[in-house]
Amino acid sequence: MLPQLIDLRRAEDPRDVIHQAVQALMEGKLVAFPTETVYGVAARALDGSAVRRLLEAKGRSAGHPLTLALYSADQARDYVPDMSRLAQRLARRCWPGPVTLVLNDSHPEGLSRRLPPEVQKAVAPRGTLGLRVPGHPVILDVLRMMVGPLVLTSANRTGQPDARTAQEVIEALGKDLALILDDGPTRFGAPSAVVQVEGASYRILRPGVVPEQTLKRLASVLLLFVCTGNTCRSPMAEALARKMISDRLGCPPDQIEEAGVLVMSAGIAAVLGAPASPEAVEVIGAYGIDLKDHQTQPVSETLVRHADYIFTMTHAHRQAILAQWPEAAERTFLLSPEGIDIADPIGGPVERYRRCAQQIQRALQVRLQELELP
Repeated sequence: MLPQLIDLRRAEDPRDVIHQAVQALMEGKLVAFPTETVYGVAARALDGSAVRRLLEAKGRSAGHPLTLALYSADQARDYVPDMSRLAQRLARRCWPGPVTLVLNDSHPEGLSRRLPPEVQKAVAPRGTLGLRVPGHPVILDVLRMMVGPLVLTSANRTGQPDARTAQEVIEALGKDLALILDDGPTRFGAPSAVVQVEGASYRILRPGVVPEQTLKRLASVLLLFVCTGNTCRSPMAEALARKMISDRLGCPPDQIEEAGVLVMSAGIAAVLGAPASPEAVEVIGAYGIDLKDHQTQPVSETLVRHADYIFTMTHAHRQAILAQWPEAAERTFLLSPEGIDIADPIGGPVERYRRCAQQIQRALQVRLQELELP
C-alpha cells in the first residue's frame, strides 16, 4: 500500500498538513519530512513500537544510533543537562540547521531516561545522544505540537543513497510509510555534519553540509562589548581585550581568531558603518592599537545569540539587551566587576576618554581571568 503524498507547495492550508502529520505520528505511523539537508523519516520518540518499525524499515543494525529531533536549542538542555559551554555554543549557532551534535548521555536527570527502553537503545546505544534541530519550518511546526521529540533518520535504506526528493523516498521506503510531505528537492541535497562534543573539544564524525573551517569558527568563543553608539567605549574595550587576549595566548592580535577567540563590539543605538570617535582613536593609539578602521554596528539578534559573553558598559545597556533577548541573561554581564557603570566620555576632553580607557582596562584584567578561553 502506497503512502499518502502531500505536496506542500500546493497545499491550501499548511496548518491542516501539520495536523495530519501530527495525527499520523501520534497513531504510531512513520512520516517522511523534507529537511534542509535530505529527506528524513520520523517516528514519535515516546512510542517504542513505532521506533522499532522505523529501525526495521531502515534495515538499521543494532548499535547504530538514530537521532533525536528537537524544536529548539534550549530543549537540548532537557536531554543533556550538563551540556558543556562548547556544546551550548554550537547548538545556539548551528540550530535550526544542518548539524547533528553527539553529546554524552550520562546525566541521571536527562529526559532520555524517560524514553521507552527500546527507544533509549535505538538513540543512545553507546552512551552518547545525537541531537538535531532541523532547519525546515514544517518539521519544526510538527515538533512544537508534539509531546516529546521525534526519532529522525534519513529516508533511505541503510547503505543506500540519501533521498533528495519525495519520489526517491517512495522508491526507498514507500511501503513502510503512512505519509510523505513533498517540498521538492531539498535545499542542500547532502547530509548534516555530525559533530561529537566532549567537554571543550569536538571532532567531526561525519562531514556534511557545514565545512570543517566553518565549524571551527562556529566553535570559537565570542566576546561582545556593548555601549550606546559603538564609537568609543565598546570599541576601546574590544581593542584592549583583543590585545590582552593575544598576550595571554602568545600570538599577535590578528591571529586570536585562529586560536579560537572572536572579539566584537556593538551599540544599543548605533548606526551602521560610522567610525570611532577621534578621541577614542587617539587614546587607544597610545596603547599601540589602531582604531581607524573601526566601523560601528548595532546590537542584533544574531550577535546576541552567537555571543558567549556579552559585557555592557552600564546597567541600562544590560537591561536593554535583556528586555529584547531575555534568554541571554546568563551570558550578559556588566563589564565592571564592581558593578558600577562606565560613563560615556562623549563630548568631553581627551583626558576623560583616557580615564575611561583606564577604567575599561582595569575591568578587563579581572573579567578576562574569569573566562573559559582556549
